[in-house]
Amino acid sequence: MGFFDFFTQEIAIDLGTANTLIIFNDKVVVDEPSIVATDRASGKIIAVGRKAQQMHGKTHEDIKTIRPLKDGVIADFYAAEHMIRAMIKMINPGKRLFQPSLKMVICIPSGITEVEKRAVRDSAEHAGAKEVYLIHEPMAAAIGIGIDVEEPMGNMIIDVGGGTSEIAVIALGGIVCNKSIRVAGDDFTSDIEDYMRRQHNILVGERSAERIKIEVGAAMIDLEDPPPDYAVHGRDLMTGIPKEIHVSYQEISQALDKTIAKIEEAILNALEMTPPELSADIYKTGIYLAGGGSMLRGLDKRISLKTKLPVHVADDPLRAVARGTGIALKNADNFQFLIR
Repeated sequence: MGFFDFFTQEIAIDLGTANTLIIFNDKVVVDEPSIVATDRASGKIIAVGRKAQQMHGKTHEDIKTIRPLKDGVIADFYAAEHMIRAMIKMINPGKRLFQPSLKMVICIPSGITEVEKRAVRDSAEHAGAKEVYLIHEPMAAAIGIGIDVEEPMGNMIIDVGGGTSEIAVIALGGIVCNKSIRVAGDDFTSDIEDYMRRQHNILVGERSAERIKIEVGAAMIDLEDPPPDYAVHGRDLMTGIPKEIHVSYQEISQALDKTIAKIEEAILNALEMTPPELSADIYKTGIYLAGGGSMLRGLDKRISLKTKLPVHVADDPLRAVARGTGIALKNADNFQFLIR
C-alpha cells in the first residue's frame, strides 16, 4: 500500500434495489440489503442494511423502514445518501484520524435517465466521494462473468435484479442494443403475495413472500430437481387468525408465469434489434444470465426453450455485477465505457 493510497480509498458499489454490495481491495466487504430504518419524529436514521431488514414489516408507528431505491433508481434521496454513507463506514469500522478521499465506481441501470443519473452522482458526492464514475449494469455483469468486452464479438447479457431486468448486447466495449424493463425480482415477490391472498386467502408480508420465492420459486412446472413443499405462515383473511399452509413449487411457477413472460418478451425484443453480424455471434456464444433473479429455478431452461439458444448462468450470479464493477474500478483509466 503506497503512501498516497492511504489518502485515497477506491471502492466499487453495486447499488441495487434489493442489495448493495461494496468492493474494496478486490474483496466484497459489504453485502447488505438496500433498506434503512428511520425515526418518524426526528427523521434520524436508526438502522441500515440487515438490521433495518429485520425491522421491515414489524415496526410500530415511531419507526419507518424505507427502501431508498425503486426500480433500480434512487427514489428517496435523503435515505439513499445516508445508506451509502453508513455502508462505506462498514468497510473499516475503526476510527481514523482523518477521512480518506473516496474514488467510486457505481453501477446504474442501462435505461436510466439523465435526472436519475444525476441523483446517483449527487448521492455519492454527498456521501463523501471526490471522484465518481458510473458503469452500466449489463456491462459490469459481462466483465464480472469474465467476458472480454473489448473484442469485436457479440455477447448477450441478461441481468435480472431486484428492480430492473437489463438485457444488452455488448461488443467492442460498448452496449450495441439494450432493453431495460422495470420487471424483476420485486415483481416476483409481489406476485407471490397476490397469489397467496387470491388462492389461499392468506395474507403474507413482503419478507415472507421473499422467503417463499427463495425456497420454492420456480419458472417452470416440470423441474428435474424439485424443492420440497414449503410451510407458509400468515394471517387468515376470513378469520384473522395466524395459520400455516404448504405450497409447492408448481403453484409458485404459475404465480410467476405472467411476469416471466414479460421478461421473455423483452429478450425477444432485444434479439430483434440486434444487428445481423452480432446475431450470428450470439447464436454461437448463447445468452449469459446474471443477477439474483437468475437463480430462480428453471429460468435458464425456460429462456433457452423460448429463444432456442444456449443459456449460461454466471457462477455467482448475485455478485457478478459487483465483481465487474470492481474490475472496472481497477482499470478505470483504460476502460472507455466508464461514464465520468
